Amino acid sequence: MIAVASDHAGYDLKKEIMKHLDEKGIQYKDYGTYEKQSCDYPDFAKLACDAVNEKKADKALLFCGTGMGISMAANKIKGIRAAACSDVFSAKYSRLHNDANALCLGGRVVGAGLAAEIVDAFLSAEFEGGRHALRVEKIMSLEK
Repeated sequence: MIAVASDHAGYDLKKEIMKHLDEKGIQYKDYGTYEKQSCDYPDFAKLACDAVNEKKADKALLFCGTGMGISMAANKIKGIRAAACSDVFSAKYSRLHNDANALCLGGRVVGAGLAAEIVDAFLSAEFEGGRHALRVEKIMSLEK
């Protein structure tokens, strides 16, 4: 199960990615927003990331205008390693080397086609562990 969430600026891209997930048969739950009216991305980042932390979802896909704001909000949530990506390589390696559990995309930065490729790379990559596991442990030890 994948948790998806956006603010108003990421709403259209979220809807496109939800169609893509439907086509691939990937289950997800939409944690909002459910309309294009101006809203605050931290509220929706928290809902989706809480689902990951509560093991109701394996990963989160988060959307705002640039992907940056919602990633900053998500990374404030204990247990979340959010990566703001606008290319396939970064999305893949955020999983392989950093065990990212949230992908953040900018609706004003990437188009639907590229976003679908980025999502596919993120969802298909598995954490390599090994020498990277110690680094992830060190990242997680920085949480207060």
